[in-house]
Amino acid sequence: MRPFLRIAAITLGGLLIWQALVTLFDLPRFILPGPQLVLSTLWTSRVLIAEHTLVTSAEILLGLAFGAGLGFGSAILLAASPLARTILRPVLVFSQAVPVFALAPILTLWMGYGLWSKVAMALLIIYFPVTSAFLDALMRTPPGWLELARVLNATPGRVLWRIKVPAAMPGFASGLRLASVYAPIGAIIGEWVGASQGLGYLMLLANGRAKIDLMFAALIVLAVLTLALHATVDWLCKRVWAA
Repeated sequence: MRPFLRIAAITLGGLLIWQALVTLFDLPRFILPGPQLVLSTLWTSRVLIAEHTLVTSAEILLGLAFGAGLGFGSAILLAASPLARTILRPVLVFSQAVPVFALAPILTLWMGYGLWSKVAMALLIIYFPVTSAFLDALMRTPPGWLELARVLNATPGRVLWRIKVPAAMPGFASGLRLASVYAPIGAIIGEWVGASQGLGYLMLLANGRAKIDLMFAALIVLAVLTLALHATVDWLCKRVWAA
């Protein structure tokens, strides 16, 4: 109950500050609409916003699933093979020198304006954090556990899957928590570059038509969606891996 009251108090305080800014500075609605107008628009446009929310949610969840799976597999490969670390790790680091946002137009050109270019964008933006966090955890297995495995003559495969991977799952969980926050960013950027559906597309459309209240309503829904996703991933990580 206390977390709920804390969230409610923070939300109420934010709304009061928002309304105070609008009132004190007499801001026009096309600059900053008041919370009452935005909430009213959120209700009257609920069907429209819900349709676009479903599209963005699908993009985020698919990007998160594929990105987490690819990051998991890549980290396992890098941890198991010194040759892979020598060849692929510099490539992985170098890939971050190219701003992921700059790749959005290329992905849209190659994959079209549909769902998959946004999924690919979300995948790219979360791939490195998941891989990096999990690989770092895999390389930091407690030395005592590895020494015990050597005493028992465990094969490298058993050491990897029975000792290193279980010990590194909290690191993988940390990567997933970051990914749950970054994945919506990738999906929205992809929608801004080129889309006909989604919350990012709706925000651009509303901005172009000077419907700033609708733009803020879509932004609020996106923020709530991201917070809900992060809370869900955090709960699952604690439930499954106690991490």
